[in-house]
Amino acid sequence: MTKTVISPYDVAEHLRTPQEMAAYLGACLEEADGDAAFIAKALGDIARAKGMSKVAQEAGLSRESLYKALSGERYPTFDTILKVIHALDLKLTVEAVLTVNSQAQTR
Repeated sequence: MTKTVISPYDVAEHLRTPQEMAAYLGACLEEADGDAAFIAKALGDIARAKGMSKVAQEAGLSRESLYKALSGERYPTFDTILKVIHALDLKLTVEAVLTVNSQAQTR
């Protein structure tokens, strides 16, 4: 009987373009349900895809502190998140969420 070898899946290996990175982060933001560590981990995946050393340099952080901040085990400061997003050549956008209450208020 042949043994099946399974290797761990690394999403960073599949994030090749800025559009793929933005789509991945967008999907993670939707799924996070307020979990900041989940978002930090997603940013870490994208940073690894782009090159952690390069992202750290562009964000003005040490490589080690960037790894720690984006490990998913910590809650990085918003300042760090903004620096990383800028270094990844991404941007945050905001849109209104339409709920029953917000629709009633606009009438």
